[in-house]
Amino acid sequence: MTKPQSTSAARAIVLAAGLGTRMKSRWPKVLHKVAGRSLVGHVLSALEAAGVKRSIVVISEDAKQVEEAVAPHSVAVQARQLGTGDAVRSALPLLGQDDQDVLVLFGADPLIQPETISRMIERRRGPDNPAVVVLGFRSRDPGNYGRLITGDDGNLEAIVEAGDATEDEARIDLCNSGIMAISGTRLKSLIARLGNNNAKGEYYLTDIVALARQDGASCAWVEGDSDELLGVDTRADLAEAERLMQVRLRQRAMDGGATLVDPLSVFFSFDTAVRQDVIIGPNVVFGPGVTLADNVEVRAFSHIEGATVSEGAIIGPFARLRPGADIGRDARVGNFVEVKNAILGEGAKANHLSYVGDADVGAKANIGAGTITCNYDGFLKSRTGIGEGAFIGSNTALVAPVNIGEGAIVGAGSTISKDVAADELAVTRAPQKAIKGWATRFRADRQAKKNALKE
Repeated sequence: MTKPQSTSAARAIVLAAGLGTRMKSRWPKVLHKVAGRSLVGHVLSALEAAGVKRSIVVISEDAKQVEEAVAPHSVAVQARQLGTGDAVRSALPLLGQDDQDVLVLFGADPLIQPETISRMIERRRGPDNPAVVVLGFRSRDPGNYGRLITGDDGNLEAIVEAGDATEDEARIDLCNSGIMAISGTRLKSLIARLGNNNAKGEYYLTDIVALARQDGASCAWVEGDSDELLGVDTRADLAEAERLMQVRLRQRAMDGGATLVDPLSVFFSFDTAVRQDVIIGPNVVFGPGVTLADNVEVRAFSHIEGATVSEGAIIGPFARLRPGADIGRDARVGNFVEVKNAILGEGAKANHLSYVGDADVGAKANIGAGTITCNYDGFLKSRTGIGEGAFIGSNTALVAPVNIGEGAIVGAGSTISKDVAADELAVTRAPQKAIKGWATRFRADRQAKKNALKE
């Protein structure tokens, strides 16, 4: 018996040439995002996680945006929209050798799991050597889905479209997802024999099951979860895919040891990395590229993207971490504080109403309320350095490029545009002046004018 191929020997064709007119968008359908990643990006990631090393994405003409988004994967162009069979045909010249299995998936099915892909490959390489394996699912309301017709031996006999189903066939709840694993040695022959004698004049990939059966080959099916096989065709589908993906991501975070105070109000990105004993409050949103270390707390209504948060740090409430934020161990980023492209050292604090951008903040430095780093002059951005243990008073503007030395103190209300040496005090406030009796005279004058207006 021939030794089974590894999953990595399989290839994939991802169909992404649909125009997506029901999305009513200037963007190609497969580039719309779920959990911060494009629909087709999710499919390609699942294939990679399943060990599939080579994927070809079928795109329409003038779909340069899709081609760029899926790079470095190869693309094949489907010149005209003539059905799924024609789409697969357009990718055949790029497949290479014929002895490897071929998976066919849809670029707008973002919830497909690597485990499901692996099960399809394993079934295709079963001892009965099925020519085609179809991924099916159960539905209480099959509606317009094609039905999988199985024989007494449990193998797949045919796929019947809903409009062609008999009364008995229409009652079958085993539906066709359209995803297939196909023998590489049979694929080209099956595709070459597809016809388009149907109402739409299209070449249906589903017809290869009947062709394989005519050849005397067996066909099989694998059952998947209906939620996993949701295809996105409308904005409502996109919202449902987001909901289902967030359920999956929230569960992953909690299974990994994180506490979500109100799971339904927390939104993760596809790549959010959350370690043990993290606590996430209500209404927290994560964009792509976030890593939270052990024992981090993210309080309510915070938004974090492209940031790294070290162990024991506390973020929020109402904090915003933008790309490049690197928050050190036991640091504090409090309410209405924004951090962008800046490093906060171990134990550093910015607790209230501040903007820290393009800055390096040393360990145990304290950023007072209302402090801003003035990092942009309208043309270029410059960095601010704040040394270990420095104290920046409230309502201070640090005009970059500027450096505050270790242990230095900047008095509240200052505008600092020159370097401050270690352990110095820097203050730019105007001298305080007191005028005796001024407030009494002011009130009397204003009251008299107000009375005059009433007369």
